[in-house]
Amino acid sequence: MLKGRRVVVVGMGLRSPIGDTPEDFIEALKDGRSGVKAMPEWDQVKDLGTRVAGVCEGEIDEKIILRRHRRSMGRIGILSALAAMDAVADSGLVEDVIASPACGVSFGSTQGSTTALVDFSNHMLVNGGFSGLLSSTYLKFMAHTCAANLAVMFGARGPEIASCTACTSGSQGVGFGYQAIKYGQAEVMITGGAEEMHFSHAGIFDVMRATSTRYNDRPHLTPRPFDAERDGLVVGEGAGCLVLEEYERARKRGARIWAEVVGYGTNCNGNHLTHSDAAGIAEVIQTALKDAALSADRIEYINAHATATETGDLAEAEGSWQVLGPNVPISSLKGQMGHTLGASGAIESVATILMMTHGFVAPTRNLDKPDPELAPLDHVIGEPRQFDFSTAMNNNFAFGGVNTSLIFTKV
Repeated sequence: MLKGRRVVVVGMGLRSPIGDTPEDFIEALKDGRSGVKAMPEWDQVKDLGTRVAGVCEGEIDEKIILRRHRRSMGRIGILSALAAMDAVADSGLVEDVIASPACGVSFGSTQGSTTALVDFSNHMLVNGGFSGLLSSTYLKFMAHTCAANLAVMFGARGPEIASCTACTSGSQGVGFGYQAIKYGQAEVMITGGAEEMHFSHAGIFDVMRATSTRYNDRPHLTPRPFDAERDGLVVGEGAGCLVLEEYERARKRGARIWAEVVGYGTNCNGNHLTHSDAAGIAEVIQTALKDAALSADRIEYINAHATATETGDLAEAEGSWQVLGPNVPISSLKGQMGHTLGASGAIESVATILMMTHGFVAPTRNLDKPDPELAPLDHVIGEPRQFDFSTAMNNNFAFGGVNTSLIFTKV
């Protein structure tokens, strides 16, 4: 395997159910605050069992995005843009570098703006045609709306990559961006993923009997990753962005380096469209370790995907245990935020780096009693675990049998 160049994280930004700045996000992780809330507006939706979701905090100030860019963005594009604007500002990179062939965009989402797609479809069906539709409507719900809008907004002229692989969209966004720099296709990459809230997202999982319904009147108690009383996932929204740069370039300009991306793996289970697979998870972890040239005992913390579904948590615990053993601290942030779908891999990468920087690991919220049917792991439970660590892994898995594993280290 080609060794390639070193790749570092020089900027981070996010919008999430528990905070919109690194400072607020860290505080929420330490406090164990829940971003899951009741959704009374879903009461009008027939036959929807789940009534809770993780929604971004406060008002989204979209007007800081220039109107000429904002008019082609749905909520998912706006969340992406706000997170990316913060990350680019954090990176200290000047406009001439961002708006050049040296900089590309690798950004994922499950799909485009669901709200825009529903509005478009309803208008067409009700009116029997296309009259009255705005020319920008499609640009809001096209599959690569996040990557395309970010590239235009920043003037980036390097590679444009749109990963649309459901719950691994954000982690593939980071991973593909890392590979673009590592193998010389770019010097800088704006990477990440996003998702917007829509009741249909909950409905999709509801039909599959994969959503949490037992705690509709107690949203702070769900989801429950790895817990014996888990009853399904909670959908969420948000965006996470990591600006990546070639290491020597970042060092020479005196950039503040958050972390180094040292390993990435992605694969496919190849056996089922919706069921997670322990063997595939074990294999993708091994692929990331091989890419990083690290042995399994070098991993000091695992940020788990762990959506709180029965079979998903079972496969993940087994696959993680097979490669990494029972003694690596592991936790899932979905107990606090819900499952932010296409944004999850990016937001959770930001969280992993922030926790590594601040020397603690957030516990898995709502994990009171680990399911005894799962492989034994070193779950972080109750209070944050204070310890300095320098190598961490973030894992994500998606429909289609897609698996990803990212490894970050301190520099």
